[in-house]
Amino acid sequence: MQINQDIVKGKWKEIKGGIKQKWGKFTDDEVAQMQGSYEELLGNVQKKYGYQKEQAKQEIDEFLDDNHWKD
Repeated sequence: MQINQDIVKGKWKEIKGGIKQKWGKFTDDEVAQMQGSYEELLGNVQKKYGYQKEQAKQEIDEFLDDNHWKD
């Protein structure tokens, strides 16, 4: 998970637009408050979408993979 934390933090400016597209329930303020924090993203995905922690992690991993941010 450390790799994903580093990716989210390091590429936040690129990723935050994709977050709004992928998870449309987030407001601009909520995305801004995350400030590149993987844990904040994880917690917010769980809360907004009612996912268990593992499901939220999987969603975020797929999001990072699909957008080639892990490359």
